[in-house]
Amino acid sequence: MATVQVNIGISDQDREKIAQSLSRLLADSYTLYLLTHNFHWNVTGPQFRTLHLMFEEQYTELATAVDDIAERIRTLGYPAPGTYREFAKLTSIQEPEGVPSATDMIRQLITGNEIVVQTCREALPLAQEANDESTASLISDRMSVHEKTAWMLRSML
Repeated sequence: MATVQVNIGISDQDREKIAQSLSRLLADSYTLYLLTHNFHWNVTGPQFRTLHLMFEEQYTELATAVDDIAERIRTLGYPAPGTYREFAKLTSIQEPEGVPSATDMIRQLITGNEIVVQTCREALPLAQEANDESTASLISDRMSVHEKTAWMLRSML
């Protein structure tokens, strides 16, 4: 199958670097999605209803985000990672052992959201230096969502 050249005003080298950084962001976002969905299913305790609903809002938002990130990688002309094996190699987020307490779930989600923000901060300059406004906007929006989510979670403690 022949590949059609991508000609969107970003060099091949820059597109590759940006796609690699977005792949790490995708892996972190998908891992955070799984973690949040897991906690939604397994949370218990006096804050059950509040946390159950909050976690559902968060994983639902993440489900849309991972699609947006993967589609941007494809737009840049590269395959998006999409397997647990690939995500495990690329993510910086640690998965828990067993089922943590509700408070520990909140703490782990704070850490996970902050890691995603850090991954965004690493990826953003690559997009900005290449004048890739579409990717820069996506990353900036993701950063804002995860900073706010981390703040909301910290407020629960």
